[in-house]
Amino acid sequence: MLLGFQAGADFEYSSGDLGQLRVQDVGEGSVKIRLYEGRIAKGSFKGTPVIFKVYPGQRAGGIEADMMAANELNAHAFLQNSSEGICKNLLLLLGGFETKTGEQWLAFRGDGKYSAADFAKVASEKISRARSLEEMSWNPFEQEQAFKRKAYFVIKLFQGAMSGLAYMHNYDRLHQSLGPASVVLNTIVERDAAYLVPRLRDLAFSVDIRFSYLEEGPKTFSEDLWRRASSAGAFTPMERRAFGIADDIYEAGLLFAYLAFVPFCEAGIMDSLSLQRLLESTFKLDLTATREYCLADDRLLEAVKFLDLGDGAGWELLQAMLNPDFRKRPIAEAVVNHRFMTANVL
Repeated sequence: MLLGFQAGADFEYSSGDLGQLRVQDVGEGSVKIRLYEGRIAKGSFKGTPVIFKVYPGQRAGGIEADMMAANELNAHAFLQNSSEGICKNLLLLLGGFETKTGEQWLAFRGDGKYSAADFAKVASEKISRARSLEEMSWNPFEQEQAFKRKAYFVIKLFQGAMSGLAYMHNYDRLHQSLGPASVVLNTIVERDAAYLVPRLRDLAFSVDIRFSYLEEGPKTFSEDLWRRASSAGAFTPMERRAFGIADDIYEAGLLFAYLAFVPFCEAGIMDSLSLQRLLESTFKLDLTATREYCLADDRLLEAVKFLDLGDGAGWELLQAMLNPDFRKRPIAEAVVNHRFMTANVL
């Protein structure tokens, strides 16, 4: 199968030391994705950095790998052909092709080799290192400035991710795989926040929610979503579409919680699974109770301080995004424009 979106240029890539690029285990099934760094070697875009996302052939990855590659390519091609032009908060697809061994290669413009997960890891390790060496600044003014830099970086990161999600929803596409590793960053240096441009990637499980598709029944990778929609009382195409959008918002809420806690805590104190269990299982999505619990733990106080900005605007936004009733969750554009997402809270 030759993927139906041609780059119109020759590529070069390196299969040696990949540095920050590593084998990535993608969600459902056992499909292993390889990432390579390269560049366009010929044509008008010569020299443009490229990230290759390589899906294994059917022998190694089964039919699921081909379906994921085709779905990701189709989602990007559809979104890049919108009337509004290319969204700066989505990774840009340059082309796709199939090798003789059946591997599916997708080429994306190399706009960043870091992810939100990388940023959070570096930030938490920095806190741990400073405390272990007793290097935390004794100057309250310096401490406050460092907190504000990190808070601004996190807010801008999340706002960019939500802008990308809002664009997808406006053009009838769900992400359905949103997490810290799904947000690409061009920098993880907090002082460079002014130049930060977050971009969404990993659209292999994206779902088309145009009404014409919803009326035809379940499609690739959407069966579980619509099963959960039915369990929540969403049966008509309009109700299912609303549920799908709200489901993406819930995942974005968990991403927001991750960004609010992990970069503000020492390494190992909090991770995405522990945080999700804390929110869902321990406190049943009651953010007021969650805050009281966190206030009693000195290791979590910086995270509480971050969400307390704007008279608790962070907790307010997180509670709205994680509302148990999908009908009461905000749309992505409302999240982007929420008062917590402005620099005024700093």
